[in-house]
Amino acid sequence: MRLFRRSRKSEDVPDPRTAWPEQPVPEDAAAAAVTFWEAWFELLPEVSAALGDREPHRVEHDLCTIVEALHPRLHFSLDRGHRAIYSLVLTGQEDPELRPYTDAWKAAAPPEDAIWEYHDSVPPVPDPSEVTVNLGETSVALADVRVTAKVDESAGRVDVTVFHPLIGELRPETRTTMTFLPLDATLGERVAAERLGKVELVTEAQDGPLTLLELREVVGRLGSPTPGNVGTPD
Repeated sequence: MRLFRRSRKSEDVPDPRTAWPEQPVPEDAAAAAVTFWEAWFELLPEVSAALGDREPHRVEHDLCTIVEALHPRLHFSLDRGHRAIYSLVLTGQEDPELRPYTDAWKAAAPPEDAIWEYHDSVPPVPDPSEVTVNLGETSVALADVRVTAKVDESAGRVDVTVFHPLIGELRPETRTTMTFLPLDATLGERVAAERLGKVELVTEAQDGPLTLLELREVVGRLGSPTPGNVGTPD
């Protein structure tokens, strides 16, 4: 699983400590989306070659450029697909100001095929317990994440705490990532934004912990609640 990024890794790219110039925001999201896809198809042979060589960094600079032309606050990722070989994800991280741009981007997207699928928010991974992420110098297995879930049936939302045994080894700046990354991987970015209420990272294991897959079941039941069908597993 790869974190979303807009960093540029190329010999022709400025030092990463140098602030990237502010980019203008297009007034017409639909027109900007069409321009994005035109640029994408021009770049696609290079993207395919870079992915085939397992060197995606070769095209990150160009991809950053066309993503920022759509909106400078959007993030993207190239990754393995669920239905296709590869996926292209463009996300505004559920910022309502960016939703018109991701909506227009998705509406203008080509049909998915065996090679590419397209997502306008971070999709859930099939099994988060099989995912390991590198946070700084620490490898964190999401299988070891434990959460607690407090369900508010009337609001259709869940308050959660997040714990991992290695939390004490993480730097403060990576702890926020550790808070939300497992939840996005489990539920998908959009469902997490809609269904989760208070989210807290804790440094000690809590009573009644759930695995991430058990949390997915709890949140999934909120979509079609029936009497006695919403709550944490026994």
